[in-house]
Amino acid sequence: MLDHVGFAVSDIKRARAFYEKALAPLGITLIMEVGPDLTEAGGTALGFGSEGKPFFWIGDNERVGEGTHVAFTAKTRAEVHAFYDAALAAGGADNGAPGLRPHYHPDYYGGFVKDPDGVNVEAVCHSPE
Repeated sequence: MLDHVGFAVSDIKRARAFYEKALAPLGITLIMEVGPDLTEAGGTALGFGSEGKPFFWIGDNERVGEGTHVAFTAKTRAEVHAFYDAALAAGGADNGAPGLRPHYHPDYYGGFVKDPDGVNVEAVCHSPE
């Protein structure tokens, strides 16, 4: 089971604005902010999550990595669309419109965007329609 995931961003303010808007339709909000005085590498770390638990972290204290991918669970296919639309409106780039991806499994319904740093971010619903 995945507890949390984190990756570096080049501009913490831009990334914060993007993820606050893009993740809102999934019920994921900013839960915690850790300032430079408390991080080992001296940057800011932001923890997004739900029900009081941050499980998705971004920070400006490390080098932005290539090939990073993160997928968030959506309860419904409508949530996948809402995430995709919100992410594009927040400055993300299309990386695969919402739809079935049967090469993963028959009910795999995902929508993909690139965040402002080019990270591949997805919302996926595994339930039948």
